[in-house]
Amino acid sequence: MKNLLVTGGAGFIGSNFVKMMLKKHPDYKIINVDVLTYAGNICNLREVEGAHNYKFIKADIRDREAIDKVFKGNDITDVVNFAAESHVDRSIVEPEIFLTTNIMGTQVLLEAAKNYWKINPGDKYCKKYKSGVKFLQVSTDEVYGALGRSGKFVETMPLQPNSPYSASKASADLMVRAYHETFALPINITRCSNNYGPNQFPEKLIPLMINNCINDKELPVYGDGMQIRDWLHVFDHCSAIDTVVHKGINGEIYNIGGNNERPNIEIVKLILKSLNKPEKLIKYVQDRPGHDRRYAIDNSKITTQLGWCPEYSFEVGIIDTIQWYLKNHDWVKNILNGEYLNYYSQMYTNILK
Repeated sequence: MKNLLVTGGAGFIGSNFVKMMLKKHPDYKIINVDVLTYAGNICNLREVEGAHNYKFIKADIRDREAIDKVFKGNDITDVVNFAAESHVDRSIVEPEIFLTTNIMGTQVLLEAAKNYWKINPGDKYCKKYKSGVKFLQVSTDEVYGALGRSGKFVETMPLQPNSPYSASKASADLMVRAYHETFALPINITRCSNNYGPNQFPEKLIPLMINNCINDKELPVYGDGMQIRDWLHVFDHCSAIDTVVHKGINGEIYNIGGNNERPNIEIVKLILKSLNKPEKLIKYVQDRPGHDRRYAIDNSKITTQLGWCPEYSFEVGIIDTIQWYLKNHDWVKNILNGEYLNYYSQMYTNILK
């Protein structure tokens, strides 16, 4: 049995991962730690609130005392660290929060894991790790920088981040690697391509365009819209992380991609077409600073070594995603009017009654 600590489990990817793991591994206990910033939406987890093997703790990963208490009070056996500031535009305006959360927060988690698991650096050479423990850092393909017209990101490429966000994630990755090399902490790092799917915060490209399209608002497109990304359905990403938790070779990095390269403008036009809206809603705006032109993931390592493969084609996944947002308009409305921020306090009040 695992007592799995999921940090940032109220966010887009984290909440989908928590729900999947509770369903797939009913004998595991999931401890979800989230500080509930603007991007943390505890409403995403309403359906599992009463589960006997699920526990939510409101805490900041930068708080050493709180994180130590989480480890000791829940006998944590594994960590999956989703917790991060992740929006590139926000990192350009306010980079400091990205450094403190993404780098220092990760170091706090690493130190807590090292101390609680009582890892002996000498074990590095004889491979005698405590059974079952693992620290999995969820990272991004943006740490590699930008690609030209050809080629794909592979795990051995040097890190060349181009935004404060990606620089903070690259720094966190290096800290995770350092704890493995210096202290023999059992780790894996996963680097994913752009995610999409249910419960994604509407500041990101696909939900923003869907919501604006539904409401006949302008669809802002950076530059010429020809920035290319490899799109990965969130359900595929979650299944890949589950695979790495159970099968990942200690110390290894795994790229997770969906094999779905698309220019941003193509996605915007596909959403318009699917919702029967005119292309005149598109508004080209000034490109953001340091905007990488192309990302593409080579996922052959995880597919050949661990046997994982993405199941969603983009054609199916994007239609499912559009339908989800159409059916869950109240969820989007609660995000936009800020109501979701009150749900945790209301939930806590009801518990006390």
